[in-house]
Amino acid sequence: MDDAALKSIWEAPFETAPTLRDIEAAAQRIRGHARRTPLLNAPLLDAEAGRRVWVKAECLQLTGSFKFRGAFATISGMPEAERARGVLAFSSGNHAQGMAHAAALHGIPCVIVMPHDAPAVKIERTRAYGAEVVLYRRGEEDRDAVGAALAGERGLTLVKPFDDGRVMAGQGTCGLEIGEDLPEGVSEVLVCCGGGGLTAGTALALEGRATVRPAEPDGYDDVARSLTSGRIERNETEVGGLCDAILTPAPGALPFAAMRRLCGPGAVVTEAEALRAMAAAWRHLRIVLEPGGAVALAAALYREGPDCVAVASGGNVDRATFERALAEG
Repeated sequence: MDDAALKSIWEAPFETAPTLRDIEAAAQRIRGHARRTPLLNAPLLDAEAGRRVWVKAECLQLTGSFKFRGAFATISGMPEAERARGVLAFSSGNHAQGMAHAAALHGIPCVIVMPHDAPAVKIERTRAYGAEVVLYRRGEEDRDAVGAALAGERGLTLVKPFDDGRVMAGQGTCGLEIGEDLPEGVSEVLVCCGGGGLTAGTALALEGRATVRPAEPDGYDDVARSLTSGRIERNETEVGGLCDAILTPAPGALPFAAMRRLCGPGAVVTEAEALRAMAAAWRHLRIVLEPGGAVALAAALYREGPDCVAVASGGNVDRATFERALAEG
């Protein structure tokens, strides 16, 4: 695909879900910047699951999660004048770090609006990547109002964590890689799901090749319920759950439209099972996962189904939580 074609695709409006061509364009943009993460398997992990399980180790991606894909693809695709003014994002941590690092690589300003109760390690790392962090009190302050005021004052462009076609295209590059490495006979891909950007992007990339299923923690299973009802359902709260990386109020409209068309039923696991999956990932694969990044593997291990790929979406975990997982798992 030539540069002119890439430009025409990426500068088009992104109020609609991306196409496969858009995801392929995103893959060209991130090549040489994002890591191509491995698909890992271990016989003892298969034995624990009672089926063959391959783990897409996005915990090894730059900034520790898949979020760097969407962040870099989006920023690199902006018109130069827009990009130079800088970007703003809302995030509890992983989108924050991905955006901060991608912005630093482009040499542009980046402001991240984060909840005050986000894990300290994620706040610290976001600042370390060079972003300005603005904290708000979740449940008391209006995050959107805080961000809108900052964007208006400074001319920043908001990059949403999932409800943005550009971001979905970037996250879909994970699905392209899975498709290139997909083991013979594997037709199911389990994806840790919050707002749905990674799940929808992966489903679009694998359309016709594998059934993608969102995986969520119990009590925050808005996507699973939405797929069952056929309309967007909301969580009662997004505060207090162990799987902070994937706790959102509701699925995004763009991702949900794609998931409703392409995805299989949602898989729901307990927080205890997510901790056990973290321990299993360390024991059998020697990779570090955070609770929200382990729910797809938990579904693969503790729910029945065919041979599958489980996306390990992130590994930004604090020491206390990781030690708890190893002790309890």
